[in-house]
Amino acid sequence: MKDIRTLSLEQLQEYFVSLGEKPFRAKQVYEWLWSKNLHSIEEMTNLSKDLRDRISKEYIINPISVDQLQKSTDGTIKNGVKLHDGLLVESVLIPTETRTTACVSSQVGCSLNCEFCATARLKRMRNLEVAEIVDQVALIDKQSKLYFDRPLSNIVFMGMGEPMMNYKNVVESIRKITEPSGLGMSPRRITVSTSGIPKMIKMLADEDIKVKLALSLHSAIEKKRNDIMPFSDKFPLTDIMDSLKYWYEKTGNIITFEYCVWKGINDEDEDIKALIRYCKQIPSKVNLIQYNPIGDGKYDQCNKAAEENYVRQLEKAGITVLIRRSRGGDIDAACGQLANKSSE
Repeated sequence: MKDIRTLSLEQLQEYFVSLGEKPFRAKQVYEWLWSKNLHSIEEMTNLSKDLRDRISKEYIINPISVDQLQKSTDGTIKNGVKLHDGLLVESVLIPTETRTTACVSSQVGCSLNCEFCATARLKRMRNLEVAEIVDQVALIDKQSKLYFDRPLSNIVFMGMGEPMMNYKNVVESIRKITEPSGLGMSPRRITVSTSGIPKMIKMLADEDIKVKLALSLHSAIEKKRNDIMPFSDKFPLTDIMDSLKYWYEKTGNIITFEYCVWKGINDEDEDIKALIRYCKQIPSKVNLIQYNPIGDGKYDQCNKAAEENYVRQLEKAGITVLIRRSRGGDIDAACGQLANKSSE
């Protein structure tokens, strides 16, 4: 049977009218599904038992479930999430003193081939459905309240998969997460992270959602970036910059460049100068992300001197730079480590 959450509000209204019910029943069910994140038709208590039985003969709900939960020494929680068809993804709750952030996945596996990322070594099995993405957020919101006594404050699409390669479902999930009849969270607290697909960045800029955008850059030197992220040879840095300028013109939101510095790969002055030139083209800031090893020895975290050199030169050039330390590395929950790896 079909998951009832694949129906829009308008389709739900048509369905209930076809049953001889009033259209307002659709809004009741929609609220159960998206605002209360209910996973059982039987628990929709403001519907008659007869109506619930009739719905259950035609539709089901396929919720996610936690297959494995791991807790890091720093408080980070990683969820091994099982989907209705038995496939697995991972999502992460990252706590700090002032906020809790959900890192959610958008694909089972990944469509891209970034050399430094464990997820990229997994075959892309399929895109996540809208409800599967929303369920991750609702799950982590509950965990945030349970373990940290506060609701979820931020959401980043930085888990498994490339969000822009599941564009339709990611955008629709954001609508469900932010609309008052859904989870009611602020779009300004949502960041979509992409490896850089110009056409899709422009499409996102044209949507009526006010999310933030982060670009996984890692080198502003074309050849180096193509070596690090081989798929990017289809998307030149000039084309990406054009799309980022379009984004800024349409939204007014600055760009965040996500940037890992690796020993012997992009830790020289020429790399910093190239990054500065790239940043100067658009209002932006840089997040220097601590690299998280994935066991092959090819990419190693740069030394502290190289990191400090990046910070010093970027700040001198008037570019905001933040150092993002890894969280959850002891349970393979940090950036680039999500690969459905068991703790056993």
